[in-house]
Amino acid sequence: MAENKPFTQILGEWAEAFMHRSFREFKAFMDEAGLSPTQVNTLMRLHHKGPYGVSDIGEFTGVTNAAASQMIDRLVQMELIQRVESTSDRRYKQLSLTEKGEQLVKRGIETRRRWFEDITCEITPEQQAIVAEGLTILTVAARKLDTTTSNEERSHPSGYQIGKDE
Repeated sequence: MAENKPFTQILGEWAEAFMHRSFREFKAFMDEAGLSPTQVNTLMRLHHKGPYGVSDIGEFTGVTNAAASQMIDRLVQMELIQRVESTSDRRYKQLSLTEKGEQLVKRGIETRRRWFEDITCEITPEQQAIVAEGLTILTVAARKLDTTTSNEERSHPSGYQIGKDE
């Protein structure tokens, strides 16, 4: 009975089931597209946050500028991203998704959305309402913690930051 389990255990079980499925789908998406996790992460970043510079991508993905540049070259060759020269500084190249890159990212997002629809079909409308209420509460709490963490990171005396706005 779920009622006898502590809330953190139930939440952990859901997170484990969700992450297992999510990572499996993510891995299949990467394999099908012929991309590494860092490449997919870069495409997702460009999709959600817009154009970035090479060094910004390197910093975000945690790789050197040289490694980021090589990865970006590969994504450019695959016609998934484009480099555009900055109008104010020709040395600075701004990266953005191409139409092909945007379509690939949308396909990956659509895969996850379909899984959510599959789950929805497994539970009654009444159960959906209960879950929606609980997930709304959890989302608000998680965002509140993220805001607190972000504020602490900005004010950390060492200047070291973890988990910049992803």
